[in-house]
This record gives sequence, C-alpha cells and structure tokens, in this order.
Amino acid sequence: MKEIRLHGRGGQGAVTSAELVATAGIDEGKYAQAFPSFGPERRGAPVTAFVRMSDSPIRTREKVYCPDIVVVLDSALPSLVKVSEGLHEDGIVILNTNMKESEVRKTFGLDSKLAMVDANTIAREVLGLPITNTTMLGALLKATGIVGTEAMEDALDRRFGRLSEKNKAAMRRAFEETTVTG
Repeated sequence: MKEIRLHGRGGQGAVTSAELVATAGIDEGKYAQAFPSFGPERRGAPVTAFVRMSDSPIRTREKVYCPDIVVVLDSALPSLVKVSEGLHEDGIVILNTNMKESEVRKTFGLDSKLAMVDANTIAREVLGLPITNTTMLGALLKATGIVGTEAMEDALDRRFGRLSEKNKAAMRRAFEETTVTG
C-alpha cells in the first residue's frame, strides 16, 4: 500500500487533488481512498488531505501518519508545518517551489528524496489563477508514477468538464518541468 499526505491551504485544491488521485487509481483497478483533515473551514488555513492506494482492499480508515509520499501545494507551508514528519526513510517530498535544491534542503531541513516544480508560475501562466492542485498532480506523477497520465487525465475530464483542458495542460507542463533529486 502507498500512502500520500498532501499539505495545502484552504482554496488551493488539496482535497480535490486527493480525490483525483484516488479516482485515477480506482480507474486503473486499484483500491483507493481519499479524505481531508482540517479544522474550522476558511480560505487560506492549512489543510491536510490523505490518499491510500493498494492492489488489495484497504481496511484502515485513520489519518496517514507515516506517508510514503508528501505533496506540498503551498511553498510557504514547510516554514509553518513539519511536512516531512513521519515520512518513510525511502519516502519523497514533492514541493511547489522556485528555490534551488540546496536552498530547500537548508531552509526546510529536508534530507529525503525531493521533487520540485514551480507550480505557482505554471498555474498563473496556464490557468490564470494561483491554484496549484492540478499542477502538482503532474509533479506527483513524474516523481512516483503512482497512476498513469491517461487515468489522471480521464479523472480531470470528469471533475472539471470543459475546464479540464487547461488543467491537463498545467499537469503536463509540471510533469515536464519537475526535477527529482536525492
């Protein structure tokens, strides 16, 4: 089983991202679940969402405490939240940032495998909005291959309808621009 924890802010689409990953996994014949965790709902407040994916039925329903994968939609969150907490030794942090790897490691104390993409710029240029959820899905797919791009594009079509083309373009561009190190 693979477990993913997504960190974002209310309104950035972390919960939607989790649902899209789970949907794409189910479409590929896997078992998956997605669920959020947040306090009083308000735009801009930190939000955490979780995904579990497996080839066999998933029996647990608790939060993900020891993720294999951490996705960070907001580049400021690692300064506020220990995003790598509980990360498996061979886990990966997928980060929205325009910083260099050495800066990220020094600033946020990350020593895990790392995938980085400037999702803010991509989202603004492709979507016209600083909403990084579908952009970060491209980084997730490149860094982990947890689901195929075709399954994710199908999930985006169903979720966003006529708006899916821009979201798929943002996802594809992030896939191309993501760097994976460590």
